[in-house]
Amino acid sequence: MKTMKFKTNINCSNCVAKVTPFLDKKTGKGSWNVDTESDDKILTVENSELTAEDIVKTIKRTGFEANQI
Repeated sequence: MKTMKFKTNINCSNCVAKVTPFLDKKTGKGSWNVDTESDDKILTVENSELTAEDIVKTIKRTGFEANQI
């Protein structure tokens, strides 16, 4: 399993709730977490099948931004 990190603008629990169904569906057997306490609102995704581009596209579809770091 590989770990990818992204700087996002997902900054509160309501924002996390908005992206949850999309990320849950996309990551499947993987896992993900957003550190909303961090200044950079870091999204960490652990998955062996997805690319960083897959995650960025999924986040953008929900109205947020994500840039791999």
